[in-house]
Amino acid sequence: MAGPVNLLSQVVSVSKFGLLSIPQRSGSVAAAIFGIAGVVGVLVGVLSMGVGFRKTLLASGSPDSAIVLRSGADSEMVSGFLRENTRVIADAPGIAQSADGPLASAELFVIINLPKRSTGTDANVPMRGVEQAALKVRDKLHLVEGRMFEWGKNEVIVGVGAANAFAGLDLGSKLRVGRREWPIVGIFSAGGGTAESEIWTDATVLQGAYNRGNTFQSVYVKLISPGAFQGFKDALTTDPRLTVKVLRQSEYYAEQSTAVSRLITSLGYLIATLMAIGAVFGALNTMYSSVSARTREIATLRALGFGSGAVVVSVMVESLALALIGGAVGAVLSYLTFNGLHTSTMNWNSFSQITFAFAVTPNLLLQGIVWAVLIGLIGGLFPAIRGARLPIAAALREL
Repeated sequence: MAGPVNLLSQVVSVSKFGLLSIPQRSGSVAAAIFGIAGVVGVLVGVLSMGVGFRKTLLASGSPDSAIVLRSGADSEMVSGFLRENTRVIADAPGIAQSADGPLASAELFVIINLPKRSTGTDANVPMRGVEQAALKVRDKLHLVEGRMFEWGKNEVIVGVGAANAFAGLDLGSKLRVGRREWPIVGIFSAGGGTAESEIWTDATVLQGAYNRGNTFQSVYVKLISPGAFQGFKDALTTDPRLTVKVLRQSEYYAEQSTAVSRLITSLGYLIATLMAIGAVFGALNTMYSSVSARTREIATLRALGFGSGAVVVSVMVESLALALIGGAVGAVLSYLTFNGLHTSTMNWNSFSQITFAFAVTPNLLLQGIVWAVLIGLIGGLFPAIRGARLPIAAALREL
């Protein structure tokens, strides 16, 4: 029985012969490598969409911010408050104050139809009416072009994501909503959050345009500190004048991201699994070809005293080497292709489009490499066993 050192020496020798024979099998080797690269590229690409979507939603909230909805509502679309309700909320303890009053913004949320720049198809785009405190409640928001809209006028500012994704939202153009025209006077960024997918205007003006009276759908607030949230929540949920649901903004957006992220992730793994099955067969074909081409070589080495274990390990080493090359190629291509790619999809909680960027993270790249290794292990296992079981006498007769 070969000792560890001797076995290692045998593995190195047999593996060397196998790797040197790769140019003779360039066609099948290339097919296996690119098959595995395709699996990794698609898996990482699809999953990066889910990560980017979730990242955009989570970037929308901060620990010291909260949102108040009507009790039982899971989104702003099905929530509603009268003006007197929003005033009670704004007077609750724990809200940060400015020279102009509490940092609370009662807001209105409507959906308008605009064509996508990429396809020309209509999409639901969110238009939000805000109060003056909104700019301080969302401290990540800042103008990148133009100016802030004037309060009391039919003017709007547009998030950078919406401006890039939807036609008719260029700075200086006019947006027609219903019978009114709204000049676009500014473009804003919001730290990568969902507000970048929205169009903003004065809540009072939007109420008049949509005949909403003096109603709102949500109240966004900035708290004194993250620790003030529980006291703020308790004060509102125990107030007999209100029937409300109070959430940290981060919790609210995390809930919204769950369904879409789960759907995208499931779809990504399903597609990758189907492709991986094909890649496994490609790897099997490649490694069976390798064993077949080296039949006489393996038999000769076995006759010289090389153990079957060395043959198994050498075939597996070759299979894993090809899998790692394919995985690396797929990881690089997916990063170059998808990372930072901007797109939009439906947020099913608000029934409106949300723009976001694909995010290829180190964790996704690692997952892709792990998938490549698994394909290599499965694809190399059976050919390795076949190579180790080759009858020495029959194989030598081929010489």
